[in-house]
Amino acid sequence: MLGSPPVVLAILYVALTYLYLSGFFFRASFTQGPVQGAAASVVSGIMMLAIYASIVRTAENRPVDELALGPAARELGLGLLLGFGLYTACILVLMALGIYRLQGLNAWSMLLPGLAAPIATGVFEELVFRGGVFRLAERWFGTWIALVLSSVVFGFVHLENDSATMQGILSISLWAGILLVATYLLTGRLWLGIGLHAAWNYTQGSVWSGIVSGNQAAPAGLARSTMQGPDWLTGGTFGVEASLVALVTCSAVGIAMIVVAVRRGRIIPPPWTAPRQP
Repeated sequence: MLGSPPVVLAILYVALTYLYLSGFFFRASFTQGPVQGAAASVVSGIMMLAIYASIVRTAENRPVDELALGPAARELGLGLLLGFGLYTACILVLMALGIYRLQGLNAWSMLLPGLAAPIATGVFEELVFRGGVFRLAERWFGTWIALVLSSVVFGFVHLENDSATMQGILSISLWAGILLVATYLLTGRLWLGIGLHAAWNYTQGSVWSGIVSGNQAAPAGLARSTMQGPDWLTGGTFGVEASLVALVTCSAVGIAMIVVAVRRGRIIPPPWTAPRQP
């Protein structure tokens, strides 16, 4: 019973949420300055990784291959580059369309205040939604159904964000659900997705000064900019990740990664389609 997917998911969710929120309140109450905040997020992230590994190892009685340390640095680095590159590609398209206008740059120190939250959020959400929801649903229903379920869950948990819109929820359910699951399918590990997720959020707010998932007004990042255009291109109050540009760009990359994963034989069929043993 302890190793059944619903029980494991419930334990993971409670334990990781507690650590994530504890890290948030610790940063808010006890850290001074962005460097201390980022350091606290790194410590919080390491604790979440350790607790995830401990729960999975104990409840499922198996090695935690999805957090194998050997390829961690390389895959995290690739994820960081991919997250930065994808969001920047969206901004460049919006620049070309005259939607996003860069008016200048703020001081480089503006890159520091936004470090802490993306680190913690990238670790937490990838452990919960890809390491938890998707991976465990895949055990019960196979890859394709788990992809749909985890994408819908991931998108609709953002409804509680301050300026959430249905356009934003549907958009990230589609492209983020596909893309982030694809990172796991392609590698069998969570590191690539953690890096991509953290870098995407950081690049939105701290580099290009955009709204992050409808959480608040656009923060003051490195770029001094304006964004004017229809909501289907700007993303409206949810941010660029709700725009058609992000949907097309990121979905295309995610689908390409899934195609590679299919060719590598990483797709698990539903258990009920397996041939019966004589």
